[in-house]
Amino acid sequence: MSKPVKMMILEDCPYCRQAFAMEKELIAAHPEYGQVNIEVIEENREPEKTEGYDYWYVPTYFVGDKKIHEGVPTLEKVEQVFREALRGE
Repeated sequence: MSKPVKMMILEDCPYCRQAFAMEKELIAAHPEYGQVNIEVIEENREPEKTEGYDYWYVPTYFVGDKKIHEGVPTLEKVEQVFREALRGE
């Protein structure tokens, strides 16, 4: 079982779209990453779900309460999210 992951996004954000594409690419290459459940939170539609999370830029990933990545994504940073989520608690 993986740790909970929250991904804060904005609907029109090009970097968020890049992050989604990177997630798909990584899951195709590493099927075990498909076990990770990522709750996607659009901050304009669900601002109450972002309360208590410290970030300025999207996309931002939190694994549990730990911020793993914020801002312009790279394949390595998105993979770090998957690895952290699958790491034993």
